Amino acid sequence: MFTRSRRNLSRWFMLSMGSILMVFAVTRYYLTAIERLKYLDQLLYKKAQVVAATVQYKQRDGHRQIDFRNVPFLGESPLPPGSDAVYARWYDPQGRLQQFFGIASPPAMLEDVPELHTLTIDAGLLSGADGVVQSADQLMLVRQITLPVQYRGQMLGYLQVAVPLAPLQRELQQDLLISLISIQIALIVIVVTAWALSGVAMQPIQESYDHLQKFTADASHELRTPLAAILSNAQVGLLAPMEKGESKHQRLEKIAATAKSMTVLISNLLFLARRSGRITDEALHPTDLGRVLQELIKESTIRTVAQWVQLSLDLPERAVTIHADPELLKQAIANLITNACKYTPADGTVNLRLFVQSRQAIVQVEDTGIGIPDEHLPHIFERFYRVDQDRSRDRGGTGLGLAIAQQIITAHGGTITARSSVGQGSVFQIVLPLQSSI
Repeated sequence: MFTRSRRNLSRWFMLSMGSILMVFAVTRYYLTAIERLKYLDQLLYKKAQVVAATVQYKQRDGHRQIDFRNVPFLGESPLPPGSDAVYARWYDPQGRLQQFFGIASPPAMLEDVPELHTLTIDAGLLSGADGVVQSADQLMLVRQITLPVQYRGQMLGYLQVAVPLAPLQRELQQDLLISLISIQIALIVIVVTAWALSGVAMQPIQESYDHLQKFTADASHELRTPLAAILSNAQVGLLAPMEKGESKHQRLEKIAATAKSMTVLISNLLFLARRSGRITDEALHPTDLGRVLQELIKESTIRTVAQWVQLSLDLPERAVTIHADPELLKQAIANLITNACKYTPADGTVNLRLFVQSRQAIVQVEDTGIGIPDEHLPHIFERFYRVDQDRSRDRGGTGLGLAIAQQIITAHGGTITARSSVGQGSVFQIVLPLQSSI
């Protein structure tokens, strides 16, 4: 139980810390990409300003003329060292293409795009400084700036320059790779830390539980001795001759009945204290569930409690084998049968059925008793819970029988459920996994 709780605690710690780490990594990557793109835009803007500053403007015969001879990319001036511009274009104030570099067939008219724009171009259309078209047949992501150029308040035209985003992509990919490696290392550290911290957190809880379990077991043992003495003395007193007109025997019978009830209660508490969590593998054996039920209904305790009702057993033709502790299964099913018989009127029926469905063994205990109201069904497997306190006390119930049955079935990897109708009866169903054939 504590190992499972430790695993759950570690899992939740790992999920929470891992989620925080992933959110932090994604946010960092996003902000880094934005910052680097902003830096690239600043460089592109400065580069476009440098190119625009070299444009010469002349006025001849009332007409404006643009001299591109000294303009990088567009004129006869050699390219600046380390230039990475993909293309450059010049459009007149009306948006008509005047001069270009880089792409063999640029748009003839200026397109209505934002000042800074990211677009994908075909690298096969690019040409070098000598005008030769490159043979690359792939798409390229570029960042483009469209800068209006003015001189003394007059619009000279529009300069359009683009640079590749491949270097930025490579930087971001490297950053992403480093982040992924860092996250994997961090997750490993988180897993180890989560397991260690959950062990530290569970240690005082486990110690408290162990102390409580030991106290319950010790208290149950210590209470058994005086109860045994009370019961033996009451039974010895009942053997004495009854004196006329006295109620001594009636008092002794009540003492004996109360002592027996308390003994059963203490035995159940001791069982719950000792049997917590799953059963060890050494205690589980291949078990014929049909034979267990046959032996169970032949026991004297079951015959005694079922003497006023009709108890029937319905078994399949083939053996139903499960991996279980036979004695514990008998106790769980016996608790259901006893409970059904106690709350079934005289001449009623209690039917015990066994069948196989969907690779699972199913045991049903059906009675024609008084039934259980719907509001009580979710609580009947709780310890010390009784639907009718007075009526249950008259029948000697302690409110632990169904809790013990559920604990045994759960320890075997199964489930137990109940459905009921008031005045018509109840059906308790146990579902257990069949023994694997492998």
